[in-house]
Amino acid sequence: MKRSGILNRHLSGALAELGHGHDVLVCDAGMPIPRGPRVVDLAFRAGVPSFAEVLDGLLAELVVASATAAHETRTANPPAARLLQDRLPALTLVPHDDLKTLSTAAHLVVRTGEARPYANVLLRCGVFF
Repeated sequence: MKRSGILNRHLSGALAELGHGHDVLVCDAGMPIPRGPRVVDLAFRAGVPSFAEVLDGLLAELVVASATAAHETRTANPPAARLLQDRLPALTLVPHDDLKTLSTAAHLVVRTGEARPYANVLLRCGVFF
C-alpha cells in the first residue's frame, strides 16, 4: 500500500502513464467531458472533493510545463482565479469555448466535485530533468 500521495488507485495509475507533453484537464463537476481521454471521476457530492484539493494533490505529483484556463474564471470565480494564479504563475488564459476545444486532446480528465463555475485548468506535463 502507498504510504502517501494520491491513494486513489485509478488516479495514481493514470498519472503513472502520463508522459512529457501529455495534457491533463482538471475540471469542475459541470465541465463537459470530451470523448476519448481517460476519465477519473472523483466527484462525490457538490463541492467534494474541491477543485483546490485535487489541484494541489496533482501539482505535488506532476511536473507541469504550462497551464491553460478560461478568461471567464477571473470574473465568474475569483477564488479559483487566485488559486490558479498562485499555483501556476505562467498561466495562459483563453476563452472558455477555446478551453473546451483544447481539452478534446487531453490524455486524462480528472473531474472534481467542485460546484463553482469555471474551476477548470488544462495542465501540460513537463519532464523532471
